[in-house]
Amino acid sequence: MSLKKAAATIGMLSATVGVGVFTFSEYLFKLGMSRRDADPIPQNNQLKFAYEYYRYVDWFHAIPKDEWILNEEETGEKMVASYIPALNKTNKTVIMAHGVACNRETMANFIKMFHDLGFNVLAPDDRAHGDSDGKYVSYGWTDRVDYKRWINMVLYKVGLDTEILLYGISMGAGIVTMLSGEDLPSQVKSIIADCGYTNVGDEFNYLLRERFNLPAYPFEPLVSAINWHRVGYRLHNASCTNALKKNKRPILFIHGDKDIYVPTYMSYENYHASKGPKQLWIVSGAGHEESFWTNPINYKQKVQDFTDTYM
Repeated sequence: MSLKKAAATIGMLSATVGVGVFTFSEYLFKLGMSRRDADPIPQNNQLKFAYEYYRYVDWFHAIPKDEWILNEEETGEKMVASYIPALNKTNKTVIMAHGVACNRETMANFIKMFHDLGFNVLAPDDRAHGDSDGKYVSYGWTDRVDYKRWINMVLYKVGLDTEILLYGISMGAGIVTMLSGEDLPSQVKSIIADCGYTNVGDEFNYLLRERFNLPAYPFEPLVSAINWHRVGYRLHNASCTNALKKNKRPILFIHGDKDIYVPTYMSYENYHASKGPKQLWIVSGAGHEESFWTNPINYKQKVQDFTDTYM
């Protein structure tokens, strides 16, 4: 083979590989960031909790609630939430954030827990989930702006004397920890983050390795560029850890020690980053989003102890 033909062959192979890498990066972007409209169902490893889960869902559907709506003036998009007032009038309100591919219904167990603890509860459908609008999941980056507006709506509707707790699980933990670095009203008193990640780029690279056995390069930079073009941020810029470096509010981190979706070490890193009063509870034997289900009584007590201390 002549040198010219060899060079042409190498060029064609390189181009083919390049197209393949970009095509797979596009697939990864759509897999991770596309809107989630399917009704959430328990995963195989969560079936052991399914009976109790659906009892909570039935309770959620039966309890009286109000629907709150945020309207985005620039885009025309709307965000939807359920508001469940406490049985007895209170100035304590929890604003909840659910995980990816979930919605406010899937937070039924936590809604009931906080309802039983005497809180008003606001449970939104996050952007690109449930009844809320949005084309792409932003894993907290855009959601944090929505949640600042939810906070203002609570202050307007519930009262300026309300004390607000931010609670999030998985992606929701990402939302509330990214919020921790924002300029929030003084009524936001404390935060609980269950099984949250350090930043979206770290979580992407972890799943890329664990699920596809692939290296971060060149896929993470390509997916990050696609995400920047369509959603408006680069993956590593959506950082919970960096936000927590600005946080002075009390925060409780919860994480299962058997979590293979968001690795436990990420909560350790977030814990060390936060500057305010902080607690870290590692739940033995719990996988991802399983800490409550592993021992609901202990979970409720840990939450109650924290809120009694800081609210």
